Amino acid sequence: MRNNIIENKAQISIIIPTYNESQNILNILKSIGENIPKNILTQAIVVDDNSPDGTGKLVDDYLKNVKKIAGYTIDVIHRTTKNGLSSAILSGIQRASGDTIVVMDSDLSHPPQIIPKMIDALKQYQCDLVIASRYITGGKILGWNKKRQMISKTATIIAKKGLGVKIKDPMSGFFAFKKNIIAGLNFDAIGYKILLEILVKKRGIQIKEIPYTFEDRKFGSSKLGSGIIIDYIKSILKLYKYGKIAEKQEKRPSVKFFSKAARFFTVGTIGLGVNYLISLLFADGISNLWYIHATTIGIISSMTSNFLLNKIWTFNDSDFSLIKTLKQYGKFITFSSLGALLQLGLVFYLVDIQNISYPISLIGAVGFAAFGNFILNKKWTFKEKLWN
Repeated sequence: MRNNIIENKAQISIIIPTYNESQNILNILKSIGENIPKNILTQAIVVDDNSPDGTGKLVDDYLKNVKKIAGYTIDVIHRTTKNGLSSAILSGIQRASGDTIVVMDSDLSHPPQIIPKMIDALKQYQCDLVIASRYITGGKILGWNKKRQMISKTATIIAKKGLGVKIKDPMSGFFAFKKNIIAGLNFDAIGYKILLEILVKKRGIQIKEIPYTFEDRKFGSSKLGSGIIIDYIKSILKLYKYGKIAEKQEKRPSVKFFSKAARFFTVGTIGLGVNYLISLLFADGISNLWYIHATTIGIISSMTSNFLLNKIWTFNDSDFSLIKTLKQYGKFITFSSLGALLQLGLVFYLVDIQNISYPISLIGAVGFAAFGNFILNKKWTFKEKLWN
């Protein structure tokens, strides 16, 4: 059902997917009307997945009786089954008449007063995509317990490290973009974060993050559950595969080389965390070992995790035949040990011979040893050409 009060094409279309949001939907629609400047033609599109609580019908009844606001129209798309959040957003985009699309939740966790700031940012920074971010300076999350925070942080790290996404909040569900950037884009519509598909499949677009305060819903229940998590994993795997295909099509040797180097150093950073946590676990946790023994276990664990992550992720080697893997592991450990010795020797030389301060010497030694470690493993452990 449409609330058609003007014939002009909307400037912005706001996609609002709903499922059992009868306690929130009217408030969000009213708030949008109150916060969007009157000189911006606005189309709100509610995409309801046949909510058992009658969310879609509630909006229909509201449109029959509400006083119309000039420049603000509301559409409702009634879907017969619950087909997922990303699919709902795509249905809304197909209906959208605006040249700018805003995607937001219907539970009031995404404040409509941020929308004008997002539209202004698109113009001011001449960008293609604006993300309302919880994780940049000025952004906040209110009302989440530690479990929910941990799930969000973990999902964010997976997206950033696994897919090479550079922004701070790739898991945001609140964003605005120019409709033309998705022209011809083939969406998989799996999972609940369509933003990730845009970020992975449209690399090179101009992106701006602006801070906002996410406040957990007051009414209704969260949609996060095991099914959502499984869909997220499926989506990550498909996007990772997409990235691998794009990487193979990349012809510039310098891009390939530095892309793998970045992964290698990222794995090294993860290894530091593994080393620290495992060492603490065995020193103060399950075994109460002598700290030297615990640290040794931590080092071995981090070297092993680094080897496996580099084999699978950095160098895309899926051959785990026993003899080959053991040989690779032996070379990796050897080169890692040589890298450690090189780092110690270089630090000693810079500090004691060249009289350079220890912090600066350490940075130089770590960087040089890590780069040498990458080159040795690339050439001799995983049998790749150096410059590709």
